[in-house]
Amino acid sequence: MERRRFLTSSLAASALALARQPRGIAQTSAGKPREYYELRKYHMQSGPQTKLTESYLSQALIPALNRLGMSPVGVFNLTLGPETPTLYVLIPSTSLEALVTAELHLAQDEAFMKAAEPFWNAPATAPAYVRIESSLLIAFEGWPKLTPPPTTAQHAKRVFQLRTYESPTNQDHVRKVEMFHHGEFEIFARAGFAQVFFGDSLIGPRLPNLTYMLSFGDISEMNDKWAAFGSDPEWKKLSASPRYAFESIVSNISNLILTPTASSQI
Repeated sequence: MERRRFLTSSLAASALALARQPRGIAQTSAGKPREYYELRKYHMQSGPQTKLTESYLSQALIPALNRLGMSPVGVFNLTLGPETPTLYVLIPSTSLEALVTAELHLAQDEAFMKAAEPFWNAPATAPAYVRIESSLLIAFEGWPKLTPPPTTAQHAKRVFQLRTYESPTNQDHVRKVEMFHHGEFEIFARAGFAQVFFGDSLIGPRLPNLTYMLSFGDISEMNDKWAAFGSDPEWKKLSASPRYAFESIVSNISNLILTPTASSQI
């Protein structure tokens, strides 16, 4: 069982599972759907064009993606981190084919094209954004579906922490993914974290890496819960294991604080 869980959390096993599934549908070993995510970054410039992009996302892109069965879609402003202003968009799908062909379908969606016209037709002298970057991820075996925090449905104040762990080698990356499945999810839960998604990067910059998202009421709550996490006896035991020595399996961490826009569904 341990070896099976180890293998299913690796990139190689993810690729093999994808090849065996029709139309890019991935499943966990228990047969549950396993989502794919596009994590998109719109690099912006301060000024009126930021509002143009936000209007495009809320009035054109999100409704059109929902019509394609992709929901909930998250849209976030980068609050703390490098390269502000930046808008992050998180798009989930149980079908890889649907996710990677979404732009082709959007171009045939008359309602989308009409709503997107101001964004698409922005002149080169006043572009809606500077550049777009995109990464493709597959949900972890042990957390196969995106889970919005309860505060989303309540329209309550909330912040999100987006963390990316880079590893020096593929083997080290697999060990870090394995570490989540061998106790880290449960430690997060005991500390009171709202766990949103965990994704293994398949395509994107600075591979190998993984990305996950947590949610809190505010930054003060975030700091308190991380303190509870760090003092958990099970975390101390897990992180002391030679197999999971943090300095060996994680070479760099990106830690961002995001704030949802009014149109975000997460």
